[in-house]
Amino acid sequence: MSASGIPMIRSNTLRLAGELNIYCAQDTRLQLMQTVTGLAGQSEPQALDIDLSGVSEIDTAGVQLLLGTVRYARARGMDVRLVRQSMAVAEAMTLLGLDGYLSHPAQVD
Repeated sequence: MSASGIPMIRSNTLRLAGELNIYCAQDTRLQLMQTVTGLAGQSEPQALDIDLSGVSEIDTAGVQLLLGTVRYARARGMDVRLVRQSMAVAEAMTLLGLDGYLSHPAQVD
């Protein structure tokens, strides 16, 4: 808690690397859900930055996984941002019209 009585939000970063596609979606999903669940259980408000700079390949399953993670985290009161996109992620997000999710807090409604 800050001196003004407003709770401080602790930011955490999870770096994803390698392929983010249908072939590895289940394993990555487990990692993401465990991270969010662990952070959501903390007594202080938490935020999560998902660093995508190491992602070499992404397909629609990977994009769906990221958006589902954002929704899951937000339902638990967490702020989530998708940051530092690799070229592969930037191209996929632009192609799908989702490039605004990368540099601003993700909004999945």
